[in-house]
Amino acid sequence: MALGESQQLAEDTLRERLIGARWILAAAALGLGGASWAGTMTPGAALAIGGLVALGAMLPTRRRPVAAALARFGGEPKPSPRAEERLPALVRALPEAALLLDARGTVLTANAGAVGLLASVRVGDPVSFAVRVPEVLEALRASITDGAARRIEFAERVPIDRWLRADIVPIRPGLLREGAPTEAVLLSFIDLTPQRRVEQMRVDFVANASHELRTPLASLSGFIETLQGPARNDASARERFLKIMNEQARRMSRLIDDLLSLSRIELNAHLRPEAAVDLVAVVSHVRDALAPLGRERGVEIAFAPPADPVEVRGDRDELIRVFENLVENALKYGATGGLVEIAIQREGTDALVTVRDYGPGIAPEHVPRLTERFYRVDTAHSREQGGTGLGLAIVKHIVARHRGKMGIESVPGAGSTFSVRLSTASAAKR
Repeated sequence: MALGESQQLAEDTLRERLIGARWILAAAALGLGGASWAGTMTPGAALAIGGLVALGAMLPTRRRPVAAALARFGGEPKPSPRAEERLPALVRALPEAALLLDARGTVLTANAGAVGLLASVRVGDPVSFAVRVPEVLEALRASITDGAARRIEFAERVPIDRWLRADIVPIRPGLLREGAPTEAVLLSFIDLTPQRRVEQMRVDFVANASHELRTPLASLSGFIETLQGPARNDASARERFLKIMNEQARRMSRLIDDLLSLSRIELNAHLRPEAAVDLVAVVSHVRDALAPLGRERGVEIAFAPPADPVEVRGDRDELIRVFENLVENALKYGATGGLVEIAIQREGTDALVTVRDYGPGIAPEHVPRLTERFYRVDTAHSREQGGTGLGLAIVKHIVARHRGKMGIESVPGAGSTFSVRLSTASAAKR
């Protein structure tokens, strides 16, 4: 700022103070002049007291930082009593998660979005207690120092993968005045997770679909060419080929359905379901739905439901999908044992559901990779059973969305046990 501009600014500020105190100065002058004229005070003493009063009127008054910023932003010579409440009220009304900080990084206001996003945020605490992202804290310190707005994109991996954008906007007492100190900072957050998941969904769908659909498409093309050529008039070959083509088409349909289901689950992975769901009713429904498949394969589905409901916070359709996949896998790959057992039990504040079969079991080296997409212990047998290689991947992602845990235990020759642990509805409220 130029010297002339600084001098002019100081003169304008002094003039505003004197104008603001004009009635006090006039009253003091009349009182002191009257006292001097009446002889109750010497002229020298009256002049000294008048000088002190004038000097006091020219001194700056102390104002709270947010109130002062509001007064200057609104162009008011003096802040109104409620001026300091306006900016916090605006922050609380913002639709996105937002925090109002002072120049030291202390939280002055946190709106409802910020409380939902940053569970540990508290008014009066340093922002570093709630935001533990070094890039954001460094950008915040830099913005307080130089008064420049900044935008930072970052990712969180715990408790789930999430992408966010932080917008840092310093608030200064003179928005048009260079070099004015920062008195407050608006820190807002935008959730980019849906956008990033859609982008990843497109990439994964193209990569997975192109890989897994190549084989059935090649088979269909080959059979069509054969039926159009050498087997044009061969009725027995035509019937055999049409049956295989129908199986391949159904396999592609199942694969696309599973890919789309997995993509939808991943898209909403950061949103925890909140509806109350009775696990006993869900598992009973799954047992009844898969009973015909069990009879077809000669496998009994045993389930002894608890006497009382076991409620969890979740999405009923997704939980049905979880236990359908687990029980169907047990019927397909553990059918030699002749029995699939389902159990529900409470363990503290958790509900534990187990699905056990008595089939051939799984070798230890395969167990850690069972939830990977398209991973199969026996590819040929899996395809014969109509598997797409996505069932356990879907289970894993649904359980993760419900903030639960999935477990796999297997002993070769003694069967396998798949477990799902979820917090009960009463525990999820806390």
